[in-house]
Amino acid sequence: MEETKTCPHCGTRHKERTDEEKKKLLTRLKKAEGQIRGIQKMIEDDLYCPDILIQVSAVTSALNSFNKELLACHIRSCVADDIREGKDEAIDELVNVLQKLMK
Repeated sequence: MEETKTCPHCGTRHKERTDEEKKKLLTRLKKAEGQIRGIQKMIEDDLYCPDILIQVSAVTSALNSFNKELLACHIRSCVADDIREGKDEAIDELVNVLQKLMK
C-alpha cells in the first residue's frame, strides 16, 4: 500500500511512488518537453503554421497520455486505499478532478 502524506508545515500532500511508476511518468513528461522545445525551434525558424500546429497536437496527445497514466495510478492506489479505509470523500475528489480534466 502506497502512502499519501500531508506536510504539517505547508499542507502540501505527497504520495510515495514506485521507481517504475516514476520512470513511466517522467518518460512521458520528458517526451512532451522535447516536443515543446521542437515547437520553439520551429517558431524561431519561421516554419509553416500548419506544421507547427501538428506538433502542438502531438504535445497535447503526449500530455493526455501522461494524464491517463497518472489518473490510473491514482485510482489504483490513493482512491482505492481511501475507499477501503472508509474515506468516501476520495470519490468526491476524483469526480472533481475528472470534471476539471474534461473541460
